[in-house]
Amino acid sequence: MSEIKHVEEEVNFQKNDKFTLTMIPGKFAKAMRTCVIWQFIRFIIINIKMIIVVGKSH
Repeated sequence: MSEIKHVEEEVNFQKNDKFTLTMIPGKFAKAMRTCVIWQFIRFIIINIKMIIVVGKSH
């Protein structure tokens, strides 16, 4: 499994037309990005922060 990840990263840094320095997300990051429950929690937190900011300006 670690060999596959290593190869995946090497492909990302090959010198060709598609050269890029972007990071490849790890297993945990991929799980958090696809978890609907976590996305809903983040949505609520961001909305609360927005309400606080808007409330301070009025």
